[in-house]
Amino acid sequence: MALKIRLKPDEKILIGRAVVTNGPKASEFYIENTAPVLREKDIMKEDAATTPVRRLYFLVQLMYVDEPNLASYHHAYWNLVKEIVAAAPSTTLLITQLSDLILAGDYYKALKTARSLIEYEESLLAQTTGLPQQSD
Repeated sequence: MALKIRLKPDEKILIGRAVVTNGPKASEFYIENTAPVLREKDIMKEDAATTPVRRLYFLVQLMYVDEPNLASYHHAYWNLVKEIVAAAPSTTLLITQLSDLILAGDYYKALKTARSLIEYEESLLAQTTGLPQQSD
């Protein structure tokens, strides 16, 4: 079954390792085979990976789109997971869910779980600093 994509005017999307920018009108197309696909709103740039969990999200994103370097991303991921769980044991459940998806190779679903983990991290940071939560 093909993946149906609808893009807003000027919206960007990552398909495989190619960034595609839509023209001035909305468009619709189908992806007939398997390829990593990320909408612009789901893509985190490296300079936005400013917290441990955001760095985790960035690593999962790289796992999803850059398979040739998967081993190095996995190594960095597991090291970062150890640090996060040691610093915030309350993240263990979400980290476990995320790690299970990573081990299964389901990187797209792992990105969704990592988003939930980012929200949780922001709530923890807001509690400890008294600052309002950051939003994307």
